[in-house]
Amino acid sequence: MPERTEIRLSLPSKGRLAEDALDFLAACGLHIYKPNPRQYAATVPALPGVTVLFQRPTDIVVSVRDGSVDFGVTGLDVTAEHGGGNGEVLVLHEALGFGGCRLTVAVPEAWTDVTTLAELASHTRALDKPLRVATQFPNLAGDFLTRNGVAPIALVKSEGTLEIAPAIGYADCIVDLVASGQTLIDNRLRALTDGVVMRSEAALIANRAALRNRPEVLAVARTLLEFTEAHLRAEEHYLVVANMRGESPQAIARQIFAQLVLGGLQGPTIAPVIVREDVAQGYDIPDAGPHWHAVQIVVRRDKLIQAIAELRAIGGSGVVVTPVTYIFEEEPARYKAMMEAVKGS
Repeated sequence: MPERTEIRLSLPSKGRLAEDALDFLAACGLHIYKPNPRQYAATVPALPGVTVLFQRPTDIVVSVRDGSVDFGVTGLDVTAEHGGGNGEVLVLHEALGFGGCRLTVAVPEAWTDVTTLAELASHTRALDKPLRVATQFPNLAGDFLTRNGVAPIALVKSEGTLEIAPAIGYADCIVDLVASGQTLIDNRLRALTDGVVMRSEAALIANRAALRNRPEVLAVARTLLEFTEAHLRAEEHYLVVANMRGESPQAIARQIFAQLVLGGLQGPTIAPVIVREDVAQGYDIPDAGPHWHAVQIVVRRDKLIQAIAELRAIGGSGVVVTPVTYIFEEEPARYKAMMEAVKGS
């Protein structure tokens, strides 16, 4: 069989995770072109040579692990469960900001004396048979329960709805993914207070061997990380523009740096404003007196109200706030980490 030359990126094929993955990549400037919704392949116009495939989240991990796919967007939970122990699945970005959930141990509400792992361990020792645990994550669940002294256990692998397992009797408790927790409540189950096996969200993963042996795959990895990181960083910031009077840009900068949140990423951008009256009088900037300047500052989303108040307090007016699409670093930290992992393999 000839060596594969195309670069493959696999995305979830259906459900909320699939929709969120497409929306996220589009927001990153990596729109997926899929003219026929029935097709299981698509393209990325911004990344020529990349073929997009659509698979179940678990199959994405397996495909990346065996090298039939180079990149994937899937959950950290299934990556940890099915990634294998040979290190071939490399997590490039572990926090894409969607698909958040937690893998959690949950017991029947009727077990009123079992609220912690220690109490579950005590309950299990009192049984005359192993504790039956229904889960889609036998590796993660088994390791977690064993490390916390819950033994003996019998893992019941299930691909269906787990919440009903204790009620119909084929398991005693479950280890399952939980988002809001409402489904547990509806099925008379309760999460243990310290029973979180792991917290998960969507992640970008890659095949380590492909990164190491194919320069074109490494180049795509850099682009994916560049735009992903730039978009995620930008989501947390706004660009704030205001007009201020001052003797000079340096004088205005001193006022700005005296505030708590107005420093910007590296500092404000300050430029003269050429007002109509000055041009009418025959010169661009008056020779003396305070002049109008335009101030641009990038501020964190959670500091926006404080930033506007500080700007007004030092004479800022006409404040305009606009979202930021990308904030590119000189080199993404996760790209450096990826290169270290590839070189060290």
